[in-house]
Amino acid sequence: MSGARLLIVDDEPVAVGNLAHALGKSGHQVVTRTSGAGALEALDSEPFDVVLTDLRMERVDGMMVLRRALERDPDQAVVIITGHATLPSVVEAIKAGAYDYIEKPFRLDLVRAVVAKAAELVRLRRENRDLRERVGTVGNADLRLITQNAVMLRLLEMAREVAPTDSNVLILGESGTGKELVARHLHAHSRRAAGPFIAVNCGAFQEELLANELFGHEKGAFTGAVEARPGLIEAAHGGTLFLDEIAEMSPPMQVKLLRAIQEREVLRLGSVQPRAVDVRFVAATLRDLQAEVGAGRFRQDLYYRLDVVSLRLPPLAERRDDIPLLAFYFLRKHALRMDKPVVDIDPEALALLCEYDYPGNVRELENLIERGVALARGPRLTTPALPPALAERAIHVVREKEGRLPTLEEREAEYIRWVLDRSSGNRTRAASILGIDRVSLWRKLKRLGLADGENNGDKAT
Repeated sequence: MSGARLLIVDDEPVAVGNLAHALGKSGHQVVTRTSGAGALEALDSEPFDVVLTDLRMERVDGMMVLRRALERDPDQAVVIITGHATLPSVVEAIKAGAYDYIEKPFRLDLVRAVVAKAAELVRLRRENRDLRERVGTVGNADLRLITQNAVMLRLLEMAREVAPTDSNVLILGESGTGKELVARHLHAHSRRAAGPFIAVNCGAFQEELLANELFGHEKGAFTGAVEARPGLIEAAHGGTLFLDEIAEMSPPMQVKLLRAIQEREVLRLGSVQPRAVDVRFVAATLRDLQAEVGAGRFRQDLYYRLDVVSLRLPPLAERRDDIPLLAFYFLRKHALRMDKPVVDIDPEALALLCEYDYPGNVRELENLIERGVALARGPRLTTPALPPALAERAIHVVREKEGRLPTLEEREAEYIRWVLDRSSGNRTRAASILGIDRVSLWRKLKRLGLADGENNGDKAT
């Protein structure tokens, strides 16, 4: 984190000057004081990110500065500087909330590294705090549409625009991306909001059962039909019927559904009298329906009836800016449900959550947070409460590209990029992980269009 606001406190002016010069050159904004009393005044008058304070000072010592700093802002990081780093004094400072300590005479490179890490921790703490505060106000309390991602916000705006039109909508996206939530969002912003919203998973029933669920039956229509029963299409009259996993519907059922959509009427099993219905149909699938039509597994005419407007939800890996927001939302939800005082996520654990690819999307993130809350031993969800494979970053996800599986060359390029990222851009280290020499790696980078034109030198690590 560059540009952090620092307060440096030491009763030795030379030490203060050296630290201020070195840390100022690193891009930080530095305020200095040469007494503990002066430090207290500074803390009371302006905010800081990191406080570096000498431990031994006359009248007002470093422990008093530490306590005042954390009283003013618990998110601040305080680093103790001491030439008397006895174990009891260090333990006392750490117990009181100090982030770290540095012994005199100090090395400037070490000071820079400690301050950079402390400033990053403060940034994450404040970001987490802001997210906790925002979770209670973001989204609709009933729909649970939690997002700050630009793509998702545009998609939801498009959904709100089409909602009053009564046009049928097709929602596309991987499992767990929130397709039903978007369907409910459409319903809530439509003229049918006061009517019923009924959801049915087309892949959860055999053909005969799905026909009965959707269209209903008359008394005596089959053995056991002791009374007439309306289907879900009738039950959704005046509202919205959400057909999830529509691609799983059999061809005969597709014909029946097409008639219901076109004629605005249903025929119960065992009846000869159609019943008029006023229903908006919203369908969803994780499959490529155009490909299903081309393969003859889905009717083209039904596809065009459903795909008046299509909304494609991005996977969670493509909206990573939503991960912290969703994580804190689920943390609050499951902590309340389990009656556990878990109110925060450790920055390291949050960083791991933000780096993961989520093959199960938002649903998987919720499961991870639920597990974390269940295993948490204090007020903070920490890395040990997450699955070991996540902490080891051992899971990598293969996703379709524009409705098709990626080629071997695309996968190779993606994997090499991933290894380089894990290696902080160090080609020698990346080549070792890949099991090839550095020249071979450069050739692959050049062939795949990933080379930067250089064949020597690694990034500094």
